[in-house]
Amino acid sequence: MVTGGAGYIGSHTIVELVEAGYAPVIVDNFSNSEESALEGIAAILGHAIPCHRIDCADAAALRSVFAQEGDICGVIHFAAYKAVGESVEEPLKYYHNNVGSLVTLLQVMQEFGVFNLVFSSSCTVYGIPEQLPVTEQTPVQKANSPYGNTKKVCEEILTDLAGSGSRVKSIALRYFNPIGAHPSALIGELPLGVPNNLVPFITQTAAGIREQLTIFGNDYDTPDGTCIRDYVHVVDLARAHVVAVERLLQGKADSIEFYNVGTGQGNTVLEAVQAFERATGQKLNHKIGPRRAGDIPQIYADVTKSTEVLGFRATSTLEEAMKSAWDWQLTLQKETSNAEA
Repeated sequence: MVTGGAGYIGSHTIVELVEAGYAPVIVDNFSNSEESALEGIAAILGHAIPCHRIDCADAAALRSVFAQEGDICGVIHFAAYKAVGESVEEPLKYYHNNVGSLVTLLQVMQEFGVFNLVFSSSCTVYGIPEQLPVTEQTPVQKANSPYGNTKKVCEEILTDLAGSGSRVKSIALRYFNPIGAHPSALIGELPLGVPNNLVPFITQTAAGIREQLTIFGNDYDTPDGTCIRDYVHVVDLARAHVVAVERLLQGKADSIEFYNVGTGQGNTVLEAVQAFERATGQKLNHKIGPRRAGDIPQIYADVTKSTEVLGFRATSTLEEAMKSAWDWQLTLQKETSNAEA
């Protein structure tokens, strides 16, 4: 079962699961995803994936899915709201959905004897780290936003559950910055409204949808003054979930495990823009603006543990990820033109 399986990372993970021999089932309420993702998945795989349109915080609806599907061996839990700014404005919405859905899911999993969980966490739990790169032993900091705090609280819930003697085993993957799209250009990131993330803003600016990209601040203590992030191709990130599922099903996992999923390489925002221009031949209209509240100067992963224990390593370059994001944007442009025609 993949909750939030029609979302950006979820849809790519569905494809990787099928290609690895699994039979995934999607659970999604489509509050932050589009039905078109299901069409894209089906086009890549050559067949549709079962999808249950329910809210994960609805215990009765969740029970009906477990009862109907019958032989679920594990769950990957993506379903969560993720906009930092919105979480500041509507904290209760975020706690109800992000924390509430995990608690409900865990209760129902135990009722139905399903004990393997891969949890979608975030490098946001590290806050502004004292040392770089961050390892899994880097102290978890006070969150900068309600969104970040929901990820921290969810990790604490999984840790407490592990300490209770529950049979549930959990692997929490702490993502860095997912970018890019499937090489088929049939699925990718679909932000609703104005994008919150850098790469959709880059591609929409290059496509003429946005007039200009604003880079928030160039006076940070980094090589070119712009923030540093660890950009990981979404297909690599999806593969990490398959590897985590395999570890759980093989009985190798402890009751709770944490892994960084990134490239181990930090790039500045300006370097990301330049990588896009090199990969696509598109010149990007951008300017430097003031710093944005809540942005941390730099963060990137130490991936030693995920490499050695999970046997996972990201393989795509920044340019490859940027090119795939642009190809996806061109697909969206074509679909929009056809719809208008």
